[in-house]
Amino acid sequence: MQVKELEEIMKLHTERLIRLAYYYVKDLQSAEDIVQDVFIKFYDNQHNYEERGELKAYLSRLVINKSKDYLRSWTYRKIQLQQKIFAKQVVIRRDMLVQQDEQSIIEKAILALPLKQREVLIYFYFEEMPVVEIAQLLSIPESTVKTRLRRGRELLKPKLEHIEWEVLLHE
Repeated sequence: MQVKELEEIMKLHTERLIRLAYYYVKDLQSAEDIVQDVFIKFYDNQHNYEERGELKAYLSRLVINKSKDYLRSWTYRKIQLQQKIFAKQVVIRRDMLVQQDEQSIIEKAILALPLKQREVLIYFYFEEMPVVEIAQLLSIPESTVKTRLRRGRELLKPKLEHIEWEVLLHE
């Protein structure tokens, strides 16, 4: 693979992969670092990639694994501890209109969910992946994906009862 081919792949997939990593790690800089590491790893180990399936799924799997590794890392735990200690000293000023934006509220509610429910909701509603693909991507049965979707929606309902998110209206 030439550098030009890698640049094309990066242009095509970077934004989606950063979003995917962000939904796991909840930090934009860390998500960008994870995606950058994934592309470096992909380029260095391209001989290991077999074109059996879709490149999108392969890169997504790499990002998911790297994100989960990051969540288990000492670096992540250290950052979490620092944020808890210094959170009282930091004053966050946000525009009230932006804070009331429904999309922002929905995203925050989804990010507050446990990882198992959060990841299937993101794939299903934001990445528009069918249940079968999600099951393959996460290496879990389809019934488990459906259960996690149902539980995720149940957890979201009380948090989003004042918002008319069409997903929750059809329940």
